[in-house]
Amino acid sequence: MLKYIFRRLIQMIPVIIVISILLFCLVKAMPGDPVRAYLGVNSKVSPEIKEKLMSDLGLDQPMHIQYFMWLKRMANGDFGESIQYKRPVSEVVGDFLWNTFLLKIVVFILAFGISIPIGIICAVKQYSKTDNFWTVFSLIGISMPSFFFGLLLIFAFAVNFRLFPISGMVTPGTDYTGLEYVLDMAKHMVLPVTVLTISSLASLVRYIRNSMLEVVKQDYIRTARSKGLGEKIVIYKHAFRNALIPIVTLIGIWIPFLFTGSVITEKVFVWPGIGRVLYEGVIMRDYNLIMTLNMLFALLMLMGNLLQDIGYAIVDPRVKVE
Repeated sequence: MLKYIFRRLIQMIPVIIVISILLFCLVKAMPGDPVRAYLGVNSKVSPEIKEKLMSDLGLDQPMHIQYFMWLKRMANGDFGESIQYKRPVSEVVGDFLWNTFLLKIVVFILAFGISIPIGIICAVKQYSKTDNFWTVFSLIGISMPSFFFGLLLIFAFAVNFRLFPISGMVTPGTDYTGLEYVLDMAKHMVLPVTVLTISSLASLVRYIRNSMLEVVKQDYIRTARSKGLGEKIVIYKHAFRNALIPIVTLIGIWIPFLFTGSVITEKVFVWPGIGRVLYEGVIMRDYNLIMTLNMLFALLMLMGNLLQDIGYAIVDPRVKVE
C-alpha cells in the first residue's frame, strides 16, 4: 500500500505541472491590466512608474519566462501578495480557508449522516410512500437555486421570526470568547448549513438509493435471505458493504469540496469563505490569489482521486493496489 501511494504521488508531479501551465495561460489571458489593478483603478501615475512596476513584477518578460519565475516563487513558498487585501496570499488563504472548512465539514457530516440511512430505506422499500416522498424532495432540491432558497430562509427565519442572524460569521461589535463565541458562530451557521445540506441531500439520497437497488437485486442477496438470515444482517452486513464502492467515489469528490467553498451561498449569507474570496479576486484581477487558489483546488482534486482508489481497496477485497 505504501509503495502504491508513493508511486501515485510521483505520478502527480507531471500532472500538476501541466495543470499549472494551463492555469497560468488562462489567468494571463484574462482581460484587464494587472498593473492598473495593483495600483488601483483610479490611480494616476506616470507611464514611467508603470513601466518600472511592470519590470519589478516581471510582467515585461515573455510568457514562458514569467511562468518559470512564478514556478520558482511557488516552489520556495512565496505565493506573492494579494492585490485586494494588500497582504501575502498565504495569510489570506489561511484565514478564509478555515472558515470554509468549518462550514463544509458540518455539511459533510449532516449530508452523509442523513442520506445514507434514507437511501437504504428508500431502496429496501422501493415505491413506498417514503421512497416517493424523497423522490419528490430530490427533484425539488435539485431544481431549486441555492441563492433563492437561501433568500427564502433569510426572509422567513431571520427577518420575520428573527430566530437566526441574517448574515456574517459572528455578531459584529461583540467580543465573545469560549462557549459564547462557539454558540454565536453556530447560530450564524444554521441557515447556510441548511441550504448546503438540503441541496446536497437531493442528489446524495438518489445516488445511494440507486446504488443499493443494484445490490439488493443480486443473487447472493436472495441466497442470504433464503438461508434464513435476518433482514438487517442481509441489508447492512452484505448489501450495504458492496454498495459502499460507488459511495467511496462520492466521498473522494467531497474531500476537495470541503475546501473549495460555495460562491453563491457564501455571497448570499456574507460568509467569509474562500469561495467568496476567489470570486472577488477574479473581479479585482488578483492574479496571485487566483493562481494560488486554483492550484490548491487542483491539488485537492488529485488527492481526492488517490483517496478514492485507497478507499476502493479498503471496502472491496477484489481491488488490489500494487
